[in-house]
Amino acid sequence: MAFAPMGPEPSFFEALDQHRASLLAALKRDSGDRAGGGTRLASRFEDSVGLQMVSHCTTRKIRSDSPKSVKNFALILKILSMIYKLVQSDTYATKRDIYYTDSQLFGSQAAVDSIIADVSCMLKVPRRGLHVLSTSKGLIAGNLRYIEEEGTKVNCSCTTAVAVSSNIQGIWNLITDAKFLLIVEKDATFQRLLDDNFCNKMSPCIMVTGKGVPDLNTRLLVRKLWDAFHIPIFALVDADPHGIEIMCIYKYGSMSMSFEAHNLTVPAIRWLGLLPSDIKRLNIPKDNLIPLTKRDQMKLDSILKRPYVTCQPFWRKEMEIMAGSKMKAEIQALTFLSSDYLSRVYLPNKLKFGGWI
Repeated sequence: MAFAPMGPEPSFFEALDQHRASLLAALKRDSGDRAGGGTRLASRFEDSVGLQMVSHCTTRKIRSDSPKSVKNFALILKILSMIYKLVQSDTYATKRDIYYTDSQLFGSQAAVDSIIADVSCMLKVPRRGLHVLSTSKGLIAGNLRYIEEEGTKVNCSCTTAVAVSSNIQGIWNLITDAKFLLIVEKDATFQRLLDDNFCNKMSPCIMVTGKGVPDLNTRLLVRKLWDAFHIPIFALVDADPHGIEIMCIYKYGSMSMSFEAHNLTVPAIRWLGLLPSDIKRLNIPKDNLIPLTKRDQMKLDSILKRPYVTCQPFWRKEMEIMAGSKMKAEIQALTFLSSDYLSRVYLPNKLKFGGWI
């Protein structure tokens, strides 16, 4: 064995083991369906992949002879030239590096980010294929070790976090005994779980956070861990529209990166908490809740109209509970019950008794 687990008795993981068995059976069925042949019409959403770009999507032209787009055209050529040099010399640069080669010309980091995304989509090449790297902000902890492309050995710990690699495609020899992977929306919650020794108490497991909206590398890592081990993956997010949106990005992807959905999404992710129904079930006082803002309500309405929600009736029910109450809650609301309620009671019970949707 790669690690010496210190967690619960094996019987604790019965629901998780059953869930993993059902995931593996579903994977086998999906592979059988694909092997059966036939064609499938291109669509914006496919439940086994997530959001993906359709062949007949809207395109736009950028002309060199138009005063409105001439600067954007020049910036695209400039970045294409830099990408060509990077590929030719087999070197890499971050988006930040590219911006600082001529910050006055580019004007903003956002302009560089947008053009690189457009070039990647236009050429149908992942960003790393362009030799452009993204700076990672995510963290990982728990029962995992691997080797970086250049040979550095990384041994993740249950007590301290390791920064997510900026070269996910290059990591290899991944080893884990983990029973599950927990995606934590916020860094503050992630750090609190580390402080509470959650990883050791629930060992063997892995925890990841993208510190809010996940960066590309954190999403690539979650997908790589799914492809390598096919262990259950759960999301722990605030019971608010923003938290649900972040969970949907991990599970189904985003419109801006839909052309890379096969490398980024994990439709097998389940919503572990905080569920809107948990708020009532745990009798969390109204003083610990926050009223939905107009922007929250618009975001919630938008999510409810998305095609993947039709595949998730339990998700829809939870969102309708939130819409009906007009209230939201952060994970920290659980501290009303006790300071360590999240790590000592809430998560262990959810994992032991299958409290995910």
